[in-house]
Amino acid sequence: MKPPCEIVVWYVIPAIRSELAKELLNLGMKQKDVSELMDITQPAVSQYITDKRGSGIKLEDDVKDMIKAFAFELSTGESTKADLIPRTCSICRNVSPADVLNQLDVDKSELNEDCQSCMGSEAK
Repeated sequence: MKPPCEIVVWYVIPAIRSELAKELLNLGMKQKDVSELMDITQPAVSQYITDKRGSGIKLEDDVKDMIKAFAFELSTGESTKADLIPRTCSICRNVSPADVLNQLDVDKSELNEDCQSCMGSEAK
């Protein structure tokens, strides 16, 4: 089994980036501008919006709402590129570990106490 931190890197962060890229495009930004703002390549933006990247899990509606609010703040200049990492981390901490692990069909009995603390809450 992959450790929960690896699951975050492979599934959760790409899902957040995908949703953020889509929201920024919905707000009228161009792929080039989204790539510069998110500090990723334009082809990565293209892969996020076509679900070739970041579509391994579905995010809960409350997490999507947080991403939508952040996208709006980025599009209006209320938030900047400097806010990207702290806000992504904040959003990530609101992702339910149990929900992610269930979507990936992971046997949670393999997780020890240290693993359960990953992502800010228990993965039971």
